[in-house]
Amino acid sequence: MLERIPSEPPYIAPLAADDRDRPLFSIMIPVYNCSGYLEKCLTSVLMQDMGAKKMQIEVIDDCSTDADVGAIVQSVGKGRIGYYRKEKNMGSLRNFESCINRSRGHLVHILHGDDFLKDGFYREIEKLYKLFPEVGAAFTDYYYVDVNSKGMYADERLLTRRGILKDWLLYIAAKQRIQPPAMVVRRTTYEQLGGFYAVKYGEDWEMWARIAASYEVAHSPKYLACYRVHNNNITGQSLASGQNIKDIKKVMSIIEGYLPEEKRKEIMLKAKKNFSVYYAWMAHAMYHHYQDDSGALRQISGALSMHTSPETLKLAAKLYAKLLIRYKR
Repeated sequence: MLERIPSEPPYIAPLAADDRDRPLFSIMIPVYNCSGYLEKCLTSVLMQDMGAKKMQIEVIDDCSTDADVGAIVQSVGKGRIGYYRKEKNMGSLRNFESCINRSRGHLVHILHGDDFLKDGFYREIEKLYKLFPEVGAAFTDYYYVDVNSKGMYADERLLTRRGILKDWLLYIAAKQRIQPPAMVVRRTTYEQLGGFYAVKYGEDWEMWARIAASYEVAHSPKYLACYRVHNNNITGQSLASGQNIKDIKKVMSIIEGYLPEEKRKEIMLKAKKNFSVYYAWMAHAMYHHYQDDSGALRQISGALSMHTSPETLKLAAKLYAKLLIRYKR
């Protein structure tokens, strides 16, 4: 019986590289109980459809129970979008594995069913691969959006124009800077390195670092993908339970092995500092926006267990004070 969380990178069966009938893109859309967001996700793909010969589009349903996903796919796609429902729920990592193995294109885009794209995303990705044919993966910049698809914020720019990211492994190992809807990976990269594994939260960070350790990565500074922030996805659930702390520490231990030995201590210290501050801020977000006191305490405790920087200590003191005086939210 398959483990829900693989202990090793799952094998990805290779496809014939010289098959002229293969599409350029495979847009593989894993879903599980995110039906309220799925129509926007699918519409954002269809509005930039390059045709079936160039673009495979398929929804892979991990036995959703919140709606008839097949009916939604048929209603929106009118036969253009494939639909595959798994025999039983196997969890997100196994669903990503199914996405990759079912893909037929040269470039694989795993687009989660609660995220969506801006027009021009696939044209921009195609340009990146034409400009930099040696890369193993490519991504655009992206926005964080809320449950209503309203833009919230974006991270600092990595580049001012299209290019290959210099010293990318050292950067991505110290700071997670990619969200899944923005990333498109060569299928041969997955065939060489395997699929997602080890953890339910942070599995993408591990994958991006694993790719960076073996391949160059191209980037476009155009904001063409949208990553949705809400408390019902894997990230939100992991933050509430505190599982994110355990998982991200495990991911750090894996990524450390990808780094040059002389850089490991320096880069891992940066990673601990970055995540410590991030989870300290998330503790305040959980206190104010989700009114989850216990979740906030789990996050601040986890942040302090990673690194006690002045900023983390300051944020921890503020949170404990708010809890003590029952600060108005």
